[in-house]
Amino acid sequence: MKEKPSSGTKQFLLTLLATTFSIILTFGTSAIIDRRHKAAAKKEMVMMILYDFDKTIEQVQKAESAIHRAKEAELEVARHPEYFDSLRFNIMPAVTVAAEEFSETTENIFSSNIETFNTLGNVNFVHEVSSFYSLRRSYQQQVLDELKKDVLESGYAQYIESFLDLGFPMYYYVSYAFLKSLQTTRNRCMQMMKVSEEELKEFSQMRSVNNEHDEEGTSSQQLFQETIEADEIIRQAKEKLEQDKQTIK
Repeated sequence: MKEKPSSGTKQFLLTLLATTFSIILTFGTSAIIDRRHKAAAKKEMVMMILYDFDKTIEQVQKAESAIHRAKEAELEVARHPEYFDSLRFNIMPAVTVAAEEFSETTENIFSSNIETFNTLGNVNFVHEVSSFYSLRRSYQQQVLDELKKDVLESGYAQYIESFLDLGFPMYYYVSYAFLKSLQTTRNRCMQMMKVSEEELKEFSQMRSVNNEHDEEGTSSQQLFQETIEADEIIRQAKEKLEQDKQTIK
């Protein structure tokens, strides 16, 4: 016949069981909370990056619109040199946007903190984000900075030849190409992280940001053809001006 455990042994076993359960419950709860915190941090970082993408795209769209207006003015002057005085300042919005710079706050957080990569936990997403910011830097250098330099070094407001040398048709084409690449990368990141347009819109509205996008349906091929034609019009206008000068002499 087995001996029954003494009351002291029972108390010890009950205490041990309660302690073990308490430890499991504490660590289990901590792990759950930790996972939730990490998930929330990841979501917040992803939304911040995508929000920054949209702000960049809005700024590029604004620049593209201003450059398009300047292109039209340059073409009109090429066709009708007598309109130079009335149209030469139509390029001022493009000059203004060329002087603007992108905010790099989110990019710096993304690229300078190793914990950001641990938080995101998605190598492909990190690669796409890096690609987006690389495209943005290239746009700043190849479009905005070059345009600003060309405008500052020209006498576009005094001389029609200088005005026609600015080359806005090509700037517009390059700007368009960059915009499409930025939008494609942004959309790929949205799909990769399973973020809906509604979620991002709600996130943006919390910061009082208008998240509307220009969705003009101009194809790359069509725009390229228009660019070539625009360059030809300007070239012919410059040749005619030179011929007129020679005739006067």
